[in-house]
Amino acid sequence: MKNKLSTKIFIYLAVFSIFILLFLFFFQVIFINSFYEWIKTKTIKRLSSSILVTETDSALYEKLDKLSYQENVCIELSNNDGDNLYSTLNNSCHLRTKEIKQKFILSNKKTKTYNLINAFTKEKSIMSATKLNDNLYIFISTSLIPLNSTVNIIEQQLIIVSIVVLLFSIIVAYFISRRLSNPITQISKAADLIAKGKLKTNFKTNSDIKELVELTNSLNDMKIELSKTEELQKDLMANVSHDLKTPLTMIKAYAELILDININDKKKCRDNLNIIIDEVDRLNNLVNDILTLTKVENNLDNVNKCDFDLIKLIKKIVTQHNIYVIKDGYNIEFIHDGIDHLIINADSKKIEQVIYNLLNNALNYTGKDKKVIVKVCELDNCYKIMVIDSGAGISEEECKHIFDRYYRSKKNHKRYVYGTGLGLSIVKNILLLHDYKYGVISKINKGTTFYFTINKK
Repeated sequence: MKNKLSTKIFIYLAVFSIFILLFLFFFQVIFINSFYEWIKTKTIKRLSSSILVTETDSALYEKLDKLSYQENVCIELSNNDGDNLYSTLNNSCHLRTKEIKQKFILSNKKTKTYNLINAFTKEKSIMSATKLNDNLYIFISTSLIPLNSTVNIIEQQLIIVSIVVLLFSIIVAYFISRRLSNPITQISKAADLIAKGKLKTNFKTNSDIKELVELTNSLNDMKIELSKTEELQKDLMANVSHDLKTPLTMIKAYAELILDININDKKKCRDNLNIIIDEVDRLNNLVNDILTLTKVENNLDNVNKCDFDLIKLIKKIVTQHNIYVIKDGYNIEFIHDGIDHLIINADSKKIEQVIYNLLNNALNYTGKDKKVIVKVCELDNCYKIMVIDSGAGISEEECKHIFDRYYRSKKNHKRYVYGTGLGLSIVKNILLLHDYKYGVISKINKGTTFYFTINKK
């Protein structure tokens, strides 16, 4: 059965209070006689072991009288024959059990405790017998005063105290449960509003409990991230719709042109068909990137690691991009600081996609000098791969989101190389699959460097 938090706390505190009262009742009423007897037994045993006397001790009797009075016990000294050498005059001494003494002396035991009952008064007593030396024995006894009247008083007192304490506990439990549950109830209501899409709702608490304050702060941070995610989702839908609509519109337009022009005009037909093919390629790239990102984000794409030469792979990718050097005047430079070969264990196709996407991104955003540098350098415990452009740079705030899907940077986009807006997000997820550290360093008007690191074996 599910109950409110306040009800649960109230029940737990009330049950705990009842348990404490029951414990006190059993200890003070039910077991008080046993406890009293245990204390008395412990006392006379302690006295027996602490008294060291001899027959020639001149101050012996005075010492024993004083001890008997202070502890309210009866002390007797006997010899081997059971004859009393000394007996205190304490009024509590009612036992004259010569038979028990003689039995203990004959047993040759070091110490023993006896529970005794007076045949006439039925009064219970405890006697501790101890052998001091070969001809000297000490017997210490104490009466167990009946506690019936005391127990009755304590029992009545406990009933009154229990009622008062129980009422007080219920009141305290109620206020404590309210104080603990109210902030959580407020947080729960705010969470329900967030779940219904009201992302402007703030989590608030007036509690001074550290954990609740931290929970509130964490939920507010979560709300901010959800708001960003919602914005990114809207941007994603808008951008994907735009990127799908543009080539489809162009395909339709140029297809209509082909219908309108003379079929014998082969040059115009070929030009229009080439444009249609380019736009279809753009659509294909967009769909492929969306599928790739979905696989990587959901760990559906397996990582097939093997040993390969990273330097050789980067040279191949740079060579493939020479078309932009020839056609558009770009300057792509590969610097590897004398590292002729770098054998790594990774998924070569995915790492190739990472380098390819970073290089395309740099070509899109580089400066007027159209210069892009791919650099590999060796550090103390890793290799660092960098792709550097000379573009307008990215602000510190934008750097935090640059790897998000379809995040639109405010810097000037050249668009010499067609992209889908998903490249950097694919890069991030592939590097995460390989457990490679990655990042971006940028300064306004001084270019941007995207990098990742590969630990040495």
